[in-house]
Amino acid sequence: MNPCIGIKGFKEKPRDRYVEDDEYLAVWTVAHPTVQDAMDLALCTGQRPADVLKIDISEINDGNLSIKQNKTGKKLRIQIEGFLSEVIDRIMNKPRDKRNPALLQDPDGQRMSYFALRSRFDKAREISGVSFQFRDLCAKAATDTGDLAHSQMLLGHKNRTTTEIYTRDRKGDLVKPLTRGEK
Repeated sequence: MNPCIGIKGFKEKPRDRYVEDDEYLAVWTVAHPTVQDAMDLALCTGQRPADVLKIDISEINDGNLSIKQNKTGKKLRIQIEGFLSEVIDRIMNKPRDKRNPALLQDPDGQRMSYFALRSRFDKAREISGVSFQFRDLCAKAATDTGDLAHSQMLLGHKNRTTTEIYTRDRKGDLVKPLTRGEK
């Protein structure tokens, strides 16, 4: 007999934190350069921290960035253009260990670890006085596209409802006020 029968599970409240542009910039400005690169990659691609950290240079082909998400196994090809192109160029122009395939490398040429990202990001948040989680950048990317279909493809969601969870309550709906004469 299952000892959990009749016990209700813990219902976690979904996050609804939207990272404003000025908050992002406040953290980014004081962050370690490797964290700046990771933040920009996360914002451009809408990917989770672990997926950003595992990007290899070999996944940059034919003007696309290929990603296989850890959590879902979903494969994506993100076009390298605009700000994403600038970010990748900036990263590639830094001194790096050519034997290491990682796109994001520490100054010593090693793949940037989750622990290093976390501790450096936490330090930048503390210095800036702004409080958001790195994973909130995924939802910021989805919300900032302004197009649910684009957000769904960028985040690699199968269902539109999953994407709506990321975007629905983050910023709020923009509505027009009642004007004189309307009833």
